[in-house]
Amino acid sequence: MARITKKVKMLIVRMLAEFETPTQASKNIKEIFNIDVTPQQCESYDPTKRIGQNLSQELRDKFFEYRCKANKEIEAIPIANKRYRLMLLQELVDEYPKNPIFIPKWAEQAAKEMGNQYTNKQEVDHTTQGESFNKPTTIELVAPHVKGTDPTTT
Repeated sequence: MARITKKVKMLIVRMLAEFETPTQASKNIKEIFNIDVTPQQCESYDPTKRIGQNLSQELRDKFFEYRCKANKEIEAIPIANKRYRLMLLQELVDEYPKNPIFIPKWAEQAAKEMGNQYTNKQEVDHTTQGESFNKPTTIELVAPHVKGTDPTTT
């Protein structure tokens, strides 16, 4: 196991708190600090995992601080933005304008992004000033005419 500094530990805690996988955190540490850290070692800095139960209180507090901040800043992620998603769909349509399979799917997805405008769903209000017209339904059961059951015919 590689021995890591507090600076590296804090970065691992932050990456895990921001929903990166232990494997990705391990790769990032290798790229940034040129230190070999296993994914299992990275996972031990996640207090939400069993292996991270014995994490120091300081790192545990930082983890939840970073997690809270990451959850509040969800709109900073481009794909979470409706405009960005629509731009991606438009780029696909522009790049493959004659694709008979994907164009309808992309059009439907764009309409869903805009609030289900793709459907022809109609809402009908069956009320007048908040009162509904509840009329009783009458069902009349009529037995089929079977030869020999009607006494008037023989």
